[in-house]
Amino acid sequence: MSVETGAPRAVIVISSHVARGSVGNRAAVFALETLGYPVWAVPTVILPWHPGHGRATRIVPDTKQFSALMKDLETAPWLGEVAGVLSGYLGDATQAAAVASLVAAVRARNPKAVYICDPVMGDLGGLYVPEALAAALRDELIPIADIATPNRYELEWLSGGARLDDISSVARAASQLGPEKMLITSAPAMLAGSTGNLLVTPSTTLLAEHRIIERPPNGLGDLTAAVFLARLLGGQPLDKALRSTTASVFEILARTAKRGGDELQLETDAQSLSHPMAMVQLRHLVRSGKDQPA
Repeated sequence: MSVETGAPRAVIVISSHVARGSVGNRAAVFALETLGYPVWAVPTVILPWHPGHGRATRIVPDTKQFSALMKDLETAPWLGEVAGVLSGYLGDATQAAAVASLVAAVRARNPKAVYICDPVMGDLGGLYVPEALAAALRDELIPIADIATPNRYELEWLSGGARLDDISSVARAASQLGPEKMLITSAPAMLAGSTGNLLVTPSTTLLAEHRIIERPPNGLGDLTAAVFLARLLGGQPLDKALRSTTASVFEILARTAKRGGDELQLETDAQSLSHPMAMVQLRHLVRSGKDQPA
């Protein structure tokens, strides 16, 4: 029996949980709820803090128990409430199959539901997850995603390992990977001293740039994926969604850095999620050839 009322607005977020900090589910759930979206939060691993702060206890749900919990969600009477699914950091390669099954169940109830895969696996220093887990993200979740949000270094790995040092190579790799929409963070920028979020679709290449802030706290990718999903669910067109997402995340980052914070201070800067004031340069890049911006 269904107990749903009204249009779907809930989002299922599947990612890591930390006791202290603003990464994984802590970042995504806060952002989505602040922007008015109910969240079903599923932890893939439990940590006292982000591993970047030092070694600590790591609790990964038993594979059978995790799968059983996800199956419960698939058959929940409220599943039709769900408008989107966001998956991020996985604690084990076997979790990918359970995520894919849940996405299929959500789509069966709501064909318009949006699935964003944030393939959290590495950064400039290379992979920080086992290769089997990275392969599961590539082979099981990226192909079914409506939108993927890798950083540039994750895109390099997903695309076979070639260096992606310029906008054209990043856009080309993104267009060939699979999802219709690819939002690449830490992308090359055109302004000196800047970094970019590059959005690639079959018909559009958009670049949103902001200045680089050295030694940023963790969680920027988690926050970007969640805010971008909220903007799209709210009906914003792609260019406006990209600009406002980039402005929100940069503004929170800049304010956190100014205070010397070692974690994104979302609770202090919650208004930046709804009404960002930061100036962001947005460029519509013209394609000079197949899958290649000029």
